[in-house]
Amino acid sequence: MNIINDTTLLLAFYGDDFTGSTDAMEALASRGYRTVLFLEAPSPELLERFEGIRCIGVAGTSRAKSPEEMALEIKPIMKQLSELDIQTVHYKTCSTFDSSPSVGSIGEAIRVSRQFFEDQHTIPLLVGAPALGRYTLFGQHFARMDGQVFRLDRHPVMSRHPSTPMHEADLRLHLQAQLDEPIALMNILELDGDQEERKQRFNEKLADKPSVVLFDALDDERLTASGQLIWEAAAEGQRFVVGSSGVEYALTAHWEQAGIKPSEQPLKLQEKVEPAKRILAVSGSASPVSKRQVEDAIAQGFHGIRIPASALTNNEELPQQLLDEAVRHLNEGDSVVMYTALGPEDEAIAETRNQFAAHNITGSLAGERIGRQLGRWTKIIMEQAQLRRVVIAGGDTSGFVTSEMGIYGMEMLLQISPGAPLCKVYAKDERMDGVELALKGGQFGSVDYFTKVRDASSN
Repeated sequence: MNIINDTTLLLAFYGDDFTGSTDAMEALASRGYRTVLFLEAPSPELLERFEGIRCIGVAGTSRAKSPEEMALEIKPIMKQLSELDIQTVHYKTCSTFDSSPSVGSIGEAIRVSRQFFEDQHTIPLLVGAPALGRYTLFGQHFARMDGQVFRLDRHPVMSRHPSTPMHEADLRLHLQAQLDEPIALMNILELDGDQEERKQRFNEKLADKPSVVLFDALDDERLTASGQLIWEAAAEGQRFVVGSSGVEYALTAHWEQAGIKPSEQPLKLQEKVEPAKRILAVSGSASPVSKRQVEDAIAQGFHGIRIPASALTNNEELPQQLLDEAVRHLNEGDSVVMYTALGPEDEAIAETRNQFAAHNITGSLAGERIGRQLGRWTKIIMEQAQLRRVVIAGGDTSGFVTSEMGIYGMEMLLQISPGAPLCKVYAKDERMDGVELALKGGQFGSVDYFTKVRDASSN
C-alpha cells in the first residue's frame, strides 16, 4: 500500500466535457483539497508552480465525439496520467451518464484507458451524486429536476437529449450497449453493514473478475462507504475508476474520515472577489434549464442577443452589427447574454442542423464548429469591452470555447451553484490571465444563475 503524506498527489481526473470537469474540481476544492484543472495533461514542472496541490484534472471534449475521435483524444492523456506518481486516476463522466455507442461512448473510454492499467481486472463505476440530485438504486439511475426526481428514461430533459437521449435507466444495460462485457453491481443493501462486511462483499464481486462493478448511490453514508472501497482497491492496484463527480464526493468523504489532510494553503480563497458591474454570458445550451436562465437574466436587466444559425454554420465572424451591439451595451455598463437557442423546442435548432447538413457537417463536427465560433466571438468581445468575468453555458460548448480563449488551467474561486463554480483562469495571454470564468452544463444552476455570477463576491 502506498504511503500517503501531506504532499501526495491523491487524484487525477480526465473530464469528458469542460463543465463536468469544473464540477469535479469543485467537489474536491470545496473540501479543501487544492485542485487545478488543466486543458492538457500537465508536466511535473508545471505542477511545481502550484503550492499545496493535492489533485489535478484535465478537461476534455470526448463526450461530444465519435469513438474514433475519443480514442485520439483520450489515449495520450491517460498515458500521461497513468505515469504520474498518483494514487487514483478517474475518467469523469456526466452525472446523467449521457452517452451512446456513437457519441461520447463511455464503453470506448474504458477500452482506451484500461490498456494503461493492465493489471487491473475490474473497474469501479460510480455515477450517483446525491449532492447534485443524482441517485442510483439497484442499478437504476435517477436525476432531480425542479424539485422532482425522475428515472433517467423518463427525465424531461435527458430522455430527449438532442445527441444522446437516454432511453434506458439501468446503467448496466446502457453501458453494455457500448461495452459488451460483464458488469457487476454493488447494490444499496450490500453497501450497508460494517466495514469488514462491505469489504468482503466487494471482494466477492472482484473475485468473479467482471470488467466493471457499478456502485449504487443514495445518501452520504453509503457514498462514503463506496469511497472507502474504491480508495482501498486503488491502493491494491485497482487505480482506475470511472464515474461522475460522485467519485470525488465519495473519496473526499472517506479522506476526511481517514485523516488524509486537505491542503495547508487550499485554493486561492485568500483572494478577495468583488462583484462584477457587468458580465458577458454566452449560452450554447438548448436545455430547458438554460432557457429559463437566459429568460431570467433578460428580465433582470441583461441585454439579450440571439445568435443566428447562419453565423454558427458559415464559419465567418459574428455579424459586425451584433458584435458592436454586445460591446456597446457592455461599455455602457449593461450585462449581456448571447444565446443560440431557447430550449429544446426552439426552431433555431432545426435550422442550424439543416444548414450544417447543407455543408456536410454532422455529429460531433457540428458541435465543435459551434463551440469554436462562440469561443472566438467571446474572446473578441472580452478584449474590446475589457471584461474580467464571463459565463459559458453548455457542457459540449465550454471545452471548445475555453480552448479558443487560450486558457491552460483554472482553479475554483467561489461556489455559486452545485457543479458550476466561479473560477480563476490561468493563461499565457496576459489579457486572459486572471479572468474570472463560470462554466455550467445545461442541467446545472438555479434560474437566477447568471445574476448570481455577476453579483458573486467573497464578502
